[in-house]
Amino acid sequence: MVNGQTMTTRAVLGALVVALMLGGCAAGMGGRDYARADARRTMVVQFGTVAGVRGVNLEGTKTPIGTVTGAAVGGIAGSTIGSGKGSAVGAVLGAVVGGMTGAAVEEGTTRKVGVEVTVRMDDGQYLAVVQADEGENFRVGERVRILRDAGETRVAR
Repeated sequence: MVNGQTMTTRAVLGALVVALMLGGCAAGMGGRDYARADARRTMVVQFGTVAGVRGVNLEGTKTPIGTVTGAAVGGIAGSTIGSGKGSAVGAVLGAVVGGMTGAAVEEGTTRKVGVEVTVRMDDGQYLAVVQADEGENFRVGERVRILRDAGETRVAR
């Protein structure tokens, strides 16, 4: 027979594995990343010259996954404190603190480094596009393509 502490440890580890697996499912936001639905869709292509590049931070995801996972882990851990009403209070407090912590962990672990590319379009207008920095290393003076579709814009070579 498995004791309560072993079951709690297994539940906590299981919840963390699920959270990490789901956190890895976040879609890319770089110039080379496309959603499956983007295939075979028409995009407007324009050309320009890179006028400026600067690094930015892209905030992480804020889905219910981190909050729910953290609340579950915190509730299970908190319920092991005391017995009777103490256990119930511990479970509630653990769930609240765990939920807040889980949300913060999710946002922090899914945060990405981004790049803001300012492009001087061939018609003289300037356009700034923020996307994930996936090592494209855009350089000032470089010719690039701007692809636009359904409210999304990306810079690519």
